[in-house]
Amino acid sequence: MKKKIFTSIVILLFGNYGFAQKDTLSPQASIEFMKKLPFDSIYFLNKAVIGTCECLDSILINYKSREEVAKEISACIDKKVIGYQLAVKLDASLKGNSKSKTVSLGVDKNSAEYKRYYYNIEERLTDSCKTLRTLMSSNDKISEKSTSNDRLALKTYDEGVTLLKAEKHKEALVYFRKAVELDPEFAFAWDNVGICERKLDNYDAAIEAYNKSLAIDPKGKMPLQNLPYAYEFKKEYDNALKAIDNLLAAYPNDPEAFYSSGRIYIFFKKDYEKGLDKMCKAYNLYVEQKSPYRTDAQQNIQFLFSEMKKEGKEERFKEILKENKIKMN
Repeated sequence: MKKKIFTSIVILLFGNYGFAQKDTLSPQASIEFMKKLPFDSIYFLNKAVIGTCECLDSILINYKSREEVAKEISACIDKKVIGYQLAVKLDASLKGNSKSKTVSLGVDKNSAEYKRYYYNIEERLTDSCKTLRTLMSSNDKISEKSTSNDRLALKTYDEGVTLLKAEKHKEALVYFRKAVELDPEFAFAWDNVGICERKLDNYDAAIEAYNKSLAIDPKGKMPLQNLPYAYEFKKEYDNALKAIDNLLAAYPNDPEAFYSSGRIYIFFKKDYEKGLDKMCKAYNLYVEQKSPYRTDAQQNIQFLFSEMKKEGKEERFKEILKENKIKMN
């Protein structure tokens, strides 16, 4: 393969792809050569996503809040935005697909252009990077009573965590139950008892465990966030909404609360207007916190547009978006 134009940029941004650099081609020959390459915007997006996912692997989640983890995820995405943007624009320019002869980059993180490339990476990450979901489902930050001073309880808990990560819920439950026997004030262990019981479809036992944890630490975010899901699985939607109110009382800016509430109104109570308002609030908070869960809220808003349009409520849909300061694309 012959070229210097663009190859050095590709290697700089994404690594060596097996091109030998021998001769410099004429401008026209370079354009013709570029048109034959298997590169396109999707290719560059995929390379940016792979690099971002590798960055996410280095994030430690022990005892961090979701907001702290979200900031680190955002930093990983930011590292790839300019390189991805540059590669796409250089490719278009060298292939003659761009009207401009110069390549300008949107480096302002608040600009629409920067956000477009950022969101492209974020959306593809949500679909393809398992590490992302693992990070965003991590436990909340440690508090005074979250952990235990009992060494045996901690050792037993850690063994349970290993099994839980392997999705061996029945086996993990044995260890978490043992941990709370050793230390009944071990809030994180009660949280994981709840998780395992819920995964095993033992919803009453899960609710009991979450309430045990909240009796120890009333502001424990994990049990506050998971209680609504346990009630939802039991089809006790009013109790789920009451549990969400408790979450909002402790954490008024928690997007998960609005998202969960929105889902219940949309899919179980069929109250699309309330559901849309809640989902819009979740969306705005996710954007503010730079959380990848923004895409989940966005998909539900798009679903509601389709459903409300069928019911002749398109104008009401627009009004609710306007009330929440969201512009339709």
